[in-house]
Parts: sequence; structure tokens; C-alpha cells
Amino acid sequence: MNAVVYKGEREVAVEEVEQPQIEHPNDVVIDITTTCICGSDLHMYEGRTAAESGIVFGHENMGVVTEVGDAVSSLEVGDRVVAPFNVACGFCENCENGYTGFCTNVNPGFAGGAYGYVAMGPYQGGQAEQLRIPYADFNALKLPDGDEHEDSFALLADIFPTGWHGTELANLQSGDSVAIYGAGPVGLMAAYSAKLKGAAEIYVVDRVPSRLELAEEHCDATPINFEEGDPVEQIKDVHGGGVDKGVDAVGYQAIDPDKEGDGAYDPARENPAVVINNLIRTVRPTGELGIPGLYVPDDPGAPDDMAAQGRLGIDFGLLFEKGQALGTGQCNVKEYNRELRDMIIEGRADPSWVVSHRVGLEDAPEMYEKFDNREEGVTKVLLEP
Repeated sequence: MNAVVYKGEREVAVEEVEQPQIEHPNDVVIDITTTCICGSDLHMYEGRTAAESGIVFGHENMGVVTEVGDAVSSLEVGDRVVAPFNVACGFCENCENGYTGFCTNVNPGFAGGAYGYVAMGPYQGGQAEQLRIPYADFNALKLPDGDEHEDSFALLADIFPTGWHGTELANLQSGDSVAIYGAGPVGLMAAYSAKLKGAAEIYVVDRVPSRLELAEEHCDATPINFEEGDPVEQIKDVHGGGVDKGVDAVGYQAIDPDKEGDGAYDPARENPAVVINNLIRTVRPTGELGIPGLYVPDDPGAPDDMAAQGRLGIDFGLLFEKGQALGTGQCNVKEYNRELRDMIIEGRADPSWVVSHRVGLEDAPEMYEKFDNREEGVTKVLLEP
């Protein structure tokens, strides 16, 4: 079958790889109908991880069941499903407590597993024609038959639940004001989640005009372009003081507006602590911060030796002085995806507006390049094998 294979820094290719097989009685195999390129994939694509050549990318996957293991009891051939990016067993202590992003059984020596991602276990990615889903009764979420809501349902694998998770980490309540740093797909979904939850004021910080326009149009957010001035002061000028809650949807490859660089994305402008520090300044005393943005313990492309070890210059003294609380960690997708699916089915939510491109699998190399360059109009790319 054809799949998107990592070849080296900023290079992927569509190549023929071995088809997945049933390896355990609780496995299923699906024909992929939609798989997505994620901002997290760019960390590997850019050579910012220990990913080795040959890995098949793709942790946001949905499709139709074609093979079913003998022990599978809730799925059958022909079922339409979406798979959380977390691979989880369902019965370890963390899974039983709802922390499926930190399963201790699927990836020995590490808490958490995922499809097609470095250090996240031996699970081939789904940017391919087929995918094996282990522990399928637990991991696969059934969807209505047909092709309705295909784009929206595809987002249940990661970015819609992850955006929702960011607001949960910040303990966002109806009537709260919130500042969201980052208007990539997760940041936009965090802003959309804030709107669905009844946030009174939503501020979204980025520098890509088309993304800020989406936040304003679909999330009723106030756009804040950090290239036009200190984003903290811009928010306070409008709001009149610190907001109640804050979400970091950027992570360790954050751009520092005080650093100079060219017009395109420039690693020379990176400052992995800048967003967290801006959030500490933006959120009021005793407010709360949610940090779903990715941070890593090792970064071979870091701007300095400290950041290369995952150690950041965070203004902890100010955080302490303001009595702020924070929550962090990757999303436990199963905690949210069923209710979000039902909201989509009932017309209460439709996150498909974030999708900018649906293209064939063969177009993946071109779209990785465009997404990596943060080109205008490229927000969320869906691949169709």
C-alpha cells in the first residue's frame, strides 16, 4: 500500500510499504478514508525530534473496518470509525482514571502511545491506505454510516478534542474571558471550544492574518497580531486588565516578536518560553492556564543549550506571586470525543470550517512544505488515500 514516509529533514515521500495485518485478536484493520497532517507532525518533519527515516506519519485517522480480530465484540466489517491519536489499553490505572494519553501498557518505559510518532510506540501511522487499530473495542469510536460530516469527524482524532482539552486544563467556565495564544488548528479549536462553552470574551494571538480572520469569523474572537505590538498590552488595552483564563496552543517552537528574522517562519526567532511567560502576564491573579501546546524534554534544534534539554526560562516567580494555577499534558482524546461526536451529529458543533485543503495522498509532500512554511490560507490539511 502507499503511505507517507519520512525521509529526513523536511522531506517526505509517498512510497509503498507493507500492509497492516491483524496482530492480536482485539485488532481491527481499516481502509483510511481521511487522515490529517498535524502541526505535531511538523516537529518530526523539520528534524526537531529523534524520528528516523522510514517512519510512516499520521496520527489523525478515520476509515471503514475491513478486518476484525476474533476477540473484537463491538465492531464489524463495514463500520465507520475514527481513532483517537492516543493508543491506549483501556485497563491500566491511568486508562481506568481517564488518562488515556498516558497509558502505561502500550509503550513500555513511556507513559503514552500514538500512531506514527517518534518514541510513541511501534504503531504505524495512518497517512496511508490502511491502518491497524489495536485494542479496537476501546480505541475505535463508531460513527454513523455514509460520508456525512467526514471533515468534522476526522477532527475528532486530535485537534477538536485537544482544543477542548486546552480549555478544560484552564478550567474555562461560561462567562469567563480567555486569551488563546496560537491560531493554528489547535488554537482555533480552543477558541471554538471557548465559544461553545459560553466564554464572554475570547482573544486569539497569532501573526498570520488568514488564521486571525478565521478566529474572528467563526469564534467571535478579538484577533491580536503580535507583530503589531506587545500582545499582552494589546489584550489589556481592550479588556481593561488581566483575563480570567489562558491557553497555550503553540508549544516550544514559539516565535518571539522581539527577535528579528525574515518574513517566513524563521527558527532564529524562536523562544520556547515566550508564550508561557506572556500568558502569565496576560492572565489575572488567581487565574488559570491550560497548556496543551507541545513541549519536549529533548530538542536537537533548540535555540540554546538549556532549551535543548527541555529546560525553559519561565517566570515562575511572577506565576507564584499571582497565585495562578496551570494544567498541562497531551489530550486524553477518549475523555471528550464521544460527546463532541454527538454535538456534531446533532448540529451543535461543526468544526469543519478549520479545514483548508482536502487533497490526495500523493499531494502530501507539497502540502507538508506549504504547512511548514505557514503559508497564508493553509490551516488544516486532510489527505484522502
